[in-house]
Amino acid sequence: MSTAKLDLGCHLNVLVAGLDDPGLPAALDVLADAGYSRVVLPPVDPDALDAEKLGAMFATRELTPVAIAGQSPDADVSSLDPTVRAAGSAALRRMVRFTAELGSDQLNGVPYGLFGRPGGPFPRPSLEQSAQLVGHIADEAHEIGITMTFEVLNRYETAAINTAAQALEYIRMSGSEHLRIHLDTFHMAVEEADMAAAIRLAAPRLGYLELGQSGRGPLTTGVVNIPRIVTTALEAGYTGPFGVEAFTRDVLTSEASSALAIWRSPYTDGAALVADAARKINGVVGG
Repeated sequence: MSTAKLDLGCHLNVLVAGLDDPGLPAALDVLADAGYSRVVLPPVDPDALDAEKLGAMFATRELTPVAIAGQSPDADVSSLDPTVRAAGSAALRRMVRFTAELGSDQLNGVPYGLFGRPGGPFPRPSLEQSAQLVGHIADEAHEIGITMTFEVLNRYETAAINTAAQALEYIRMSGSEHLRIHLDTFHMAVEEADMAAAIRLAAPRLGYLELGQSGRGPLTTGVVNIPRIVTTALEAGYTGPFGVEAFTRDVLTSEASSALAIWRSPYTDGAALVADAARKINGVVGG
């Protein structure tokens, strides 16, 4: 394996509640100083932000922002209502444009349907319809230099795609050569019988591998074997970004905490968490 430092990303909410937080510049400095090259943004309204100004803030610190796409009840590509479905497609295309305006090369998120506790199994026709639309938009994004991924979530947040195998089937249904998978070890700890095997399976289409512990805290405190995950991905030929994600109620807004079921504070020092995570991850390859 290479001894070069890895392409590391970190979710902004590890450090601050959002882009309007007065501590944002300092948080970005912390990430840059710790050796991160990407920062994942929380959900945003792209029309309410000055993308060029925001992008410059990241660029001066040599950080690449990664926006996340989502859907809503009135804009959902998996809906059987053609008006709602069209609005969902438009929302995804707007996020692709926003990603380009930021000067970024990647768009993550949950573009395939609604986030939240499902009321039952995800209908197959809705999933197929979603895949075709998302795949088409991913191909459009590729044409302007943007990689579009979709995150695999646990059963309590979606009934659509819970495993790496299901993610590969979604890509097959999409018909896209450019749509990529976003795996997150927090969700994998719930759904995958063998996380290493799942990573090897997804590796050819993996676009973002997020490292999150079972308790949402520091990477050293939980059941996920982070060094094994990193080693497995690299040995499988993965060359994309590795992300760090942790959440604490001390940082998140009450709304975000409730949406993510963050009822406790598994850490109190975000700067220490991200610095330690970078050292641990790069230490796997001797970087």
